[in-house]
Amino acid sequence: MTDCKSTAKSLSEWFATEQGGYVLAHEQAYYDRTVNGIFGYNAMQLGLPEHDFMLNSRIPLRFSGSDQSGALVRMCPDELPIACGSLDLVVLPHVMEFSRQPHAILREVERVLMPEGSLLISGFNPHSLWGLHRTLVRRRGYPWCGHFIALSRLKDWLALLGFEVASVCFSAYAPPFQRWMGRGAFLEAAGNRWWPASGGVYYLHAIKRVPGMRLLKPSWNKTLVKTLIPVAPKLNNTRQHRGIQKENDGQDAK
Repeated sequence: MTDCKSTAKSLSEWFATEQGGYVLAHEQAYYDRTVNGIFGYNAMQLGLPEHDFMLNSRIPLRFSGSDQSGALVRMCPDELPIACGSLDLVVLPHVMEFSRQPHAILREVERVLMPEGSLLISGFNPHSLWGLHRTLVRRRGYPWCGHFIALSRLKDWLALLGFEVASVCFSAYAPPFQRWMGRGAFLEAAGNRWWPASGGVYYLHAIKRVPGMRLLKPSWNKTLVKTLIPVAPKLNNTRQHRGIQKENDGQDAK
């Protein structure tokens, strides 16, 4: 993969272009309607601090984290300085595509999320016109220098970490060329209906599942206790009866 330094800053500059603004508008709309239905106390957006994708969230404590300037908390995405199980929501906008350790980022996110916590991921779809354009160009500049992760592979990674995929959707069906940007509304409607999995950007909502454990006692314990309780008095009565009988026999002999 091409070395992409200052990922968030450079990608944010690409969002300022007409091509990037087309993608950013759809991403902002997705996050606005999705985070509004997620509840909790603590939420973090990891990467792209220049764009507030949690603006419409109802969670009271929200902060941005990144290894670049502009974030509320400076941190490495693969070594989060956050306690285990302390976040209800984590937003990952195009973070793993420009990282050399995407698995480590997911493991850290799984660690800091509390059970039933939500993870929102947006990424460029390699199986789309945008992915085809990336293979044809020299992969210079953003976002083409990144490593586009297939949605199926991302689902496998999440399943290994115990996540359950709640929903998946796509956007950016227009080809990545300026003359097609004006037809975005028509292509979005047609794409959602006729080829929904070929959008240039995918969005994934995953939930951290933690299996519970319930101790089941074997039923034979109760049966054994019930059968043993009346046995003791019965044995005592038998011994007393034998003792009385011996005393009577002794008196008769006298």
